[in-house]
Amino acid sequence: MSEKPHYHGHRQRLRQRFLAGGPEALHDYELVELLLFNVYPRRDVKADAKHLLDHFGSLGALLSAEPTALRAAGLKSEAAVAQFKVVQAAALKLSRAELSKQPVISSWQALIDYAQAHMAREGSEQFRVLFLDKKNRLIADEVQQRGTVDHTPVYPREVVKRALEVGATALILLHNHPSGDPTPSRADIDMTKLVVEAASPLGIIVHDHVVVGRGSHASFRSLGLL
Repeated sequence: MSEKPHYHGHRQRLRQRFLAGGPEALHDYELVELLLFNVYPRRDVKADAKHLLDHFGSLGALLSAEPTALRAAGLKSEAAVAQFKVVQAAALKLSRAELSKQPVISSWQALIDYAQAHMAREGSEQFRVLFLDKKNRLIADEVQQRGTVDHTPVYPREVVKRALEVGATALILLHNHPSGDPTPSRADIDMTKLVVEAASPLGIIVHDHVVVGRGSHASFRSLGLL
């Protein structure tokens, strides 16, 4: 009889632990192994999983990485790249669904989770607007501008014009600081004032502006800046 691979049975045991205990029952590298099992059916992928986590620093950073970054880290299989991006897409859709269940301003943690999932690990600044109806339910979430590592051009008139187009009566502004420090800059404060000034005469309320860093955030409303 041919000798069985040393990882024989490992995959089934890992799946059983996951199904019985959920993600908390596994190390992050073991979750990555589960994702790689379907792509590499006859290969021990533990070393690959640990390498990817070491390279990106965390599971969140790995799942958020661009396809080019995944390939550069040694993930040559397009099926493997797609596997990670599908998981990320599913997580983002789930966070949006959670945010849409009730009025956004009464779902603060869901809002922060949503912002962190979508923006915290972006390599350049991104400015998003959540457009809300009169009951503060989410109508649309749109990226208005993308910028460099430390600057995003924002045009208040365009923000207000879009609010009118979708029938929004309130806004929540979101943007990220790739540096990881969510402290609002002078430019952030000035830009927010311009959006408020453009929106107010039309009866559109700006509820908050949330700046997202890696694992942290800053609320203009909480800081008394709005």
